[in-house]
Amino acid sequence: MMIYMLAAAMTVAMLIATAVGLHQESQRLRFKEQKVRSKGFGRR
Repeated sequence: MMIYMLAAAMTVAMLIATAVGLHQESQRLRFKEQKVRSKGFGRR
């Protein structure tokens, strides 16, 4: 029974870590895209 609880806890922890990682990556890409857009206006 203890093994099942440990496996469940590790699964939940991995799902949370994946969600946090995806969120951080999407924020980084949005920031990068916004930086490129703002840099492009009026500069050549």
